[in-house]
Amino acid sequence: MSDGIAWIGAHHHTPSSAVPGMLGGISLTLARGVETDEFLINLGADLDELAARTPCRTLRAPAGQPGRPSPHLNRAMYGTCGEWTYVLEDWGMATWTTGYQGKVESMLPCEGEEILCLTANRFSPPALIIHAPDACVYRTDFGTDTGQGSALDAALSAAGAVFPSMPEASEAEVVAYFEEYGERLPELVFTAVGAYTGVAIDQDAVKAGDLPGVLIAPA
Repeated sequence: MSDGIAWIGAHHHTPSSAVPGMLGGISLTLARGVETDEFLINLGADLDELAARTPCRTLRAPAGQPGRPSPHLNRAMYGTCGEWTYVLEDWGMATWTTGYQGKVESMLPCEGEEILCLTANRFSPPALIIHAPDACVYRTDFGTDTGQGSALDAALSAAGAVFPSMPEASEAEVVAYFEEYGERLPELVFTAVGAYTGVAIDQDAVKAGDLPGVLIAPA
């Protein structure tokens, strides 16, 4: 198994490619305190598709009916590690993020659950960290922490994923630091989240599309 999830961040800037599964530009959603199938259904997954546990590489969007275009569906690959469910998507965003921001009721965080989302946010950069422990939501850009003094924030700092910012540093210092280290920032963020959660995801299985997948409509 690949070590942790840092490899996802290392391929953050890699274009989504024609591999059977996923490699570049992956958004990751982690959830604990909620059953895996329930969480995926809340995201919009089909019950029959979930039951089939179809490998992601074989998923095909349904053909549209005459005069009716087929619905736009994105692939999501999923699995579990320890007490966490993980969902991988490479269409530019994380479905949970769009649903939560759009106030989709099934995707609003609940007490007793913890959701941690790293969304590539390709359509409106920068990439985001959204942490929702016990229905409290904290959102921050890659390169900063949530400001809550949490174990997640400590992991981000320890991994070097918290970059200098104004007014503590000058604009010139901030720009220079991002120019020198910014390319590695996604890898550092994923390293920190891997350390915080203990989640490890097999890179080869994801790249091959061997993990189960579902088709989900954007929220």
